[in-house]
Amino acid sequence: MPHFIIDCSENVLNQESPEIIMQKVYDTAVASNLFAKGDIKIRINQFKYYNIGDSDSFIHVFGNIMEGRSDEQKLKISKAIVLALKTMLPKVPIISMNIRDFEKANYCNRTMV
Repeated sequence: MPHFIIDCSENVLNQESPEIIMQKVYDTAVASNLFAKGDIKIRINQFKYYNIGDSDSFIHVFGNIMEGRSDEQKLKISKAIVLALKTMLPKVPIISMNIRDFEKANYCNRTMV
């Protein structure tokens, strides 16, 4: 169920391959013990055009997860993923993440219809 969408400047992918970045986010999500291994989905969007002030590169992860986790759990995984990316990509000045909850009341997928 959890979807981790990675937005980044195009030049980030010159520092590390998309596959390795996505695998790092995947492995960190698995290590959190908040999600079943096979349920985690990772995507990456690269941007050629962006304005982030004086910086030349960025990476931001949007974590979309089913409601029910505590704020502490969400902060713990956010910090873990940012730390993993910071270690992997030390030259990227802007690395951030946020978590958004899916509401069970209005969530639907293929197996539910």
